[in-house]
Amino acid sequence: MKKVDFRRKREGKTDYRKRLRLLLGNKPRLVINLSLKNITAQIAEYHEDGDKITASASSKEIEKKFGWKASRSNLPAAYLTGYLVGKKAIKNGLKEAILDIGLLNSVKGGKIYSALKGALDAGLNIPCSKEILPDDDSIKGKHISDYASKLSKEDNKKYEKVFSLYIKKGIKPEELPKYFEETKKKIG
Repeated sequence: MKKVDFRRKREGKTDYRKRLRLLLGNKPRLVINLSLKNITAQIAEYHEDGDKITASASSKEIEKKFGWKASRSNLPAAYLTGYLVGKKAIKNGLKEAILDIGLLNSVKGGKIYSALKGALDAGLNIPCSKEILPDDDSIKGKHISDYASKLSKEDNKKYEKVFSLYIKKGIKPEELPKYFEETKKKIG
């Protein structure tokens, strides 16, 4: 008789061996999920009747509550989402967690680690190597503002096409680092 795998394993949604190793640590998990347009970060604690979410934040919340008008799926948005969930977790009495990226690919300096850096800067203790975290300039969006400045001088049509979201929402991509700092201050 053939053994049938769990539905979530068959659908490629859960790696149960990895999940078991994380749960054996008996610590809350910082779970980061990425989509094409949004980033979600949650602090989940294991309970027998199902995981309980202690704190949650999304890039949509950054946009609605704190006025973030830039992309909701770039490095600065990931950092701010991680920062917000970290602040909420601290407020709920949590001090430490472990990173759970599920089946996402681990990319050094990517959005996952930008959100992790935000949670660390908010005050959560999460074990990680400092080498995987993005640098401060990337987190603030300096690479985006530099590219926008360069493109505005070289090809105005391409600039308007690439940064149409920013222009439509009334912000200058060249000022993204300043805009990032203002939003971070609003979060606390």
